[in-house]
Amino acid sequence: MAGRYGRPRSVLRMRTVAGQVFLLQVAIVVLLVAIAVVALVLQSRADSEREALNRSIAVAETFAASPGIEAALKSPNPTVVLQPLAEKARERSGVDFIVVLNTNGIRYTHPLPDRIGKQFVGNLKPALAGGIVTEKIIGTIGPLVQATVPVTDSKGKVVGLVSAGITIEHVSGVVEDQFPLLFGASAAVLLLTTGGTALVTRRLRRQTHGLGPGEMTRMYEHHDAVLHAVREGVIIVGGEGRLLLANDEARRLLDLPPDVEGVPVTELGLEPVTARLLDSGRIANDEVYLVGERLLAVNQRPTDQDGGPPGSVATLRDTTELQALTGKADVARGRLKLLYDAGTEIGTTLDVVRTCEELTQFAVARFADYATVDLVEAVLRGEEPSVTGAGTEMRRTAFSGLRQDTALYPLGELIHFVPSTPLGSGLGSGEAVLESDLADFSGWQEQHPERAGKLVDEYGLHSMIAVPLRARGVILGVAMFWRSEKPEPFEEEDLSVAEELVARAAVSVDNARRYTREHTMAVTLQRSLLPRGLPEQNAIDAAYRYLPAQAGLGGLGGVGGDWFDIIPLPGSRVALVVGDVVGHGLHAAATMGRLRTAVHNFSALDLPPDELLWHLDELVARIDQDEAVDEAEAGVTGATCLYAIYDPVSGHCTMARAGHLQPLLLRPDGSAEFADVPGGPPLGLGGLPFETLDIVLPKDTRLVLYTDGLVEDRHRDIDEGLALLRSTLADHPARTPEETCEAALRALLPLNPADDIALLVGRTRVLDSAQVADWEVPSEPSAVSRVRATVTGKLNEWGLAEEVFTTELILSELVTNAIRYAGGPIRVRLIRDRSLICEVSDHSSTSPHLRQAAITDEGGRGLFLVAQFAERWGTRYTADGKVIWTEQPLPGGRQEA
Repeated sequence: MAGRYGRPRSVLRMRTVAGQVFLLQVAIVVLLVAIAVVALVLQSRADSEREALNRSIAVAETFAASPGIEAALKSPNPTVVLQPLAEKARERSGVDFIVVLNTNGIRYTHPLPDRIGKQFVGNLKPALAGGIVTEKIIGTIGPLVQATVPVTDSKGKVVGLVSAGITIEHVSGVVEDQFPLLFGASAAVLLLTTGGTALVTRRLRRQTHGLGPGEMTRMYEHHDAVLHAVREGVIIVGGEGRLLLANDEARRLLDLPPDVEGVPVTELGLEPVTARLLDSGRIANDEVYLVGERLLAVNQRPTDQDGGPPGSVATLRDTTELQALTGKADVARGRLKLLYDAGTEIGTTLDVVRTCEELTQFAVARFADYATVDLVEAVLRGEEPSVTGAGTEMRRTAFSGLRQDTALYPLGELIHFVPSTPLGSGLGSGEAVLESDLADFSGWQEQHPERAGKLVDEYGLHSMIAVPLRARGVILGVAMFWRSEKPEPFEEEDLSVAEELVARAAVSVDNARRYTREHTMAVTLQRSLLPRGLPEQNAIDAAYRYLPAQAGLGGLGGVGGDWFDIIPLPGSRVALVVGDVVGHGLHAAATMGRLRTAVHNFSALDLPPDELLWHLDELVARIDQDEAVDEAEAGVTGATCLYAIYDPVSGHCTMARAGHLQPLLLRPDGSAEFADVPGGPPLGLGGLPFETLDIVLPKDTRLVLYTDGLVEDRHRDIDEGLALLRSTLADHPARTPEETCEAALRALLPLNPADDIALLVGRTRVLDSAQVADWEVPSEPSAVSRVRATVTGKLNEWGLAEEVFTTELILSELVTNAIRYAGGPIRVRLIRDRSLICEVSDHSSTSPHLRQAAITDEGGRGLFLVAQFAERWGTRYTADGKVIWTEQPLPGGRQEA
């Protein structure tokens, strides 16, 4: 075709669609690669500077906390002591300088000796106040990134400063080393995508015959105009007598089925004379043929003239159309009135079943004697149905009629439509079915022959229309209309009315289904954010209850923000958490999920309750600040939380709360009291610290945590609810946690709860003394061998001889580190619980960290080996030091109860 227009078939000719697409794709690829390269370079540079800043802070803090720094600062000549140490630390840490200053900013150390004794360049005020200063400045050795930290004495007074930093030139070198690889990869990507684009463009050129955009647009515009704009039927027949194309008017005039392309014209069901004319391909000029009740004027010409493809094209013109238009105006007005009334009476609620009932009631009043609606089960559940309803089971959802006692399927019946029946076939294709005379039994009775006979013979049903409920491309169900008392049967006009009526109702049904689905999704989201079961642990026996608010009473159908959790902690301990987010709906549920995730993350750091709530309070404040830009979005401020940690080894329990209700303690003797946990503000308010309650809980003490929905109601004051909770649970020491939950709900659960209820009951356990062993270790290297021998004896006593080697290796490394770096009293503790727990405690607050030792290093591999042999390990800080702990699985999966 390109040859017709006198142009060479070249993909690079920019007048063609293929050429323009090739240039556009290449330009897009080049732009994307360039953007990616720039983004990677900028990201790499930012990461390098961030790493430099973090390294500067770490080096400065480490040097500031090193032993002897305080004494050196107070010595007569600090430079003599500190300069060698600073230079040695600088060389080993990879920074460009480590500078020690006095509180006036005068340098004691510097990589350039002539700078010693001079004023430091940088901001020192925050560091003198006890903070950390990070900045990018132009210093004595050029542009650099530096961090300045304070050096404090034992009383917390700032006695000096340490600054460490790296020059920008050092940082930039890391980025520039990556340029060859980055640009090489970019060039390879560009080359590969350009080649692929050329192949695609070549294929496009063949498909478009080298035409330009304007030519293709004109060609398709003319094509559409001929096929759809003119009021004449157009049929194109190929050289083999098969139908290649028929426009909308031709399909209407000849009453052709939907999928007729490729079918021989002799098999289209046309009148023999008309079929022979179309199959012959001969020239015809305004020849008139009778087709059904229409008189059609046919013109036909062959298409193989002037080198065209073999075949013929025929045009059809309806000469009887003017007569058929008589009387249609009144019918159209009646149809419009019917559809208008249907729009006001159908779909008044967002309820699927009620919408179907409105459709049947309206149809019986205005259109039919009986009407039914059957829906796919997925629609009733609010789910997305499949694209086709063929072969699916549907449930009868609505029925209306002149009589209730008919042979039609009853309400609630599960119906399987037989695919071989006209109705089953119509469901598969989405087409409506018209049965003008049911007594002919033309195949519809195969659905249920016995029932079909009763419908016709006993109840007088003589005509039926079935229309699939289709919305947004999917079939939701089927609506059927029946006539018995009205003598006139359904006709084609009635079928059109029924299709319009059902189409409007289908949109309302789908809207109701989507509402049901979204509401179900919201409830599912909220429930998925809550614990699905109790974790495995031996610290407490636990039971819980969660009850959502009732829909219509402010609870939005059970989507709220109350939550609870049980989190196992190292050392056989466990954390109990209960929280409440103000409000209901998806925002409250999502916020609850964020807070619960944050608590899990903070608890992994093994923070005490007051520190954990402080971090949670800071998080909520940041969330509120981020969401303050949207005034319509509710903030998180007002959320409450109670966090408790219980240790079954000592029976010690530590609790803190942020605006939450006091927990209830049920003693083993049956007495009940509210724990006097110091009150703190709700999360997000900030400004006030959180305090803790430390208490020792005897064995079998029940700790009851709950949200305000349990004790507060519209008809009951919160103080009255608390008193009722206490009196209900007191004097029943033999109750299990499950029985305690049931008793509390029986006494306090409102009839129609307007708020969520979360209830968590934990009965304490205490590990037997035979499961715990601890020793005090002298701070001398020879004590390590004695610890190994003692531990070996205890493991053999516990029947854990298989763990001797691993435990000796772990404790040797941890005790050696404590003796070497910590000093002071050192204790070793073994706990045999669900796993074997090793703990080494000392009075140092410096935590060890994993590092990759070089081949020439003599040390640095011990903690790496500990991490490899232990299942888990970590550090938790205490009031007077820290504890390094490890966990090892028991042999054969044994667990101590």
